[in-house]
Amino acid sequence: MYTMATILRVTLPDDRTLELPPGSSGHDVALAIGPGLARSALAAEVDGDLVDLHRPLNGDVRVRLITERDPEALELLRHSAAHVLATAVRKHRPDAEIGFGPPIEEGFYYDFGVEQPFTPEDLEAFEATMAEVIEADYAFERREVTKAEARELFADDPLKLERLEEFDDRETITVYRDGPFLDLCRGPHVPSTGRLGPFKLLSAAGAYWRGDERRQMLQRIYGTAFFSKKELRTHLNRLEEAKKRDHRVLGKQLELFTVDERVGPGLILWRPAGSIVRNEIEEYEKELILRHGYEIVYTPHVMSERIFEISGHLENFAENMFGAMEVEGARYRAKPMNCPGHICLYQADQRSYRELPIRYAEYGTVYRYERSGVLHGMLRVRGFTQDDAHVFCTREQVPGEIE
Repeated sequence: MYTMATILRVTLPDDRTLELPPGSSGHDVALAIGPGLARSALAAEVDGDLVDLHRPLNGDVRVRLITERDPEALELLRHSAAHVLATAVRKHRPDAEIGFGPPIEEGFYYDFGVEQPFTPEDLEAFEATMAEVIEADYAFERREVTKAEARELFADDPLKLERLEEFDDRETITVYRDGPFLDLCRGPHVPSTGRLGPFKLLSAAGAYWRGDERRQMLQRIYGTAFFSKKELRTHLNRLEEAKKRDHRVLGKQLELFTVDERVGPGLILWRPAGSIVRNEIEEYEKELILRHGYEIVYTPHVMSERIFEISGHLENFAENMFGAMEVEGARYRAKPMNCPGHICLYQADQRSYRELPIRYAEYGTVYRYERSGVLHGMLRVRGFTQDDAHVFCTREQVPGEIE
């Protein structure tokens, strides 16, 4: 018999309450509700935090069980799939250095330090081994360790050791094991590898460690995973269709734009045909801007560094700005945003509340230092033109401006 002091009270999303013995987990909550839920549950949300299904509950808590129907489920699945990928790579390349392996919007990736780039044949071999790991149904086992213990566990993993140095010496660190593979990870994961659904490894590409081109070049494997074959098939078909419409391919075929290594990566050169398209878009947008009461302004591409100190950009955004230029003893920067210039325009005259709202709009070209590893066609660049706008108004006028 459990005393009143040791009973664990669990509140469900519908405000029903369960009383369970101490040490119970999300899985026990699912069992108490019904065997079907126990089979389908993947994880638990405990007082707002997502945790492993078998992690013991601590005190009286509010619990929501996560199944594949919940929005959190796909990210959970893909995170676990990334670990299964690393398990497979380690089997084929025991000396591979292990980087990071997070879920991303449409799948997952994992970074590996290897001497030779991965080939399509490698990916096929990894997929076959991943299927074996899933078939083996290894439990994802969570363990808490000290920093010193973690150093011993990952003594042969230099990338993990570097990551460990960011932890406080007194901080509790979590590691996860699935079968033969151990990883430094906060979790959570699905209960076991057998809970993973259909998956596909999509590609391998170079990626700098931590996105820093001064660091080691790793090999990043991209993949995706779903709960059903139909979902995976639909996604792969969509990717094939997207390849046909890739703006980088169309830009070359239609002679819209180009890049030149002599100009620099991430800096677009607009061809005549592309310039016509761009101009048509700009003219159409200008009509809309003027119709909605905006005034068109222009601000310099280069400004004194002082203005970015005042605006806070230098303090909070310096790593994404190009370096300073020395001119006659003063420091200048290529602008990363148009905001400071628009504020200076507003402050150029004395203002009355009767003038408000004042709406400024600009096709302002800005420059941002993006690491070369993340540059992507015209989607991630170092110089681009924004259809940017700022509204100066009273607090009472804000709802009307939003409408």
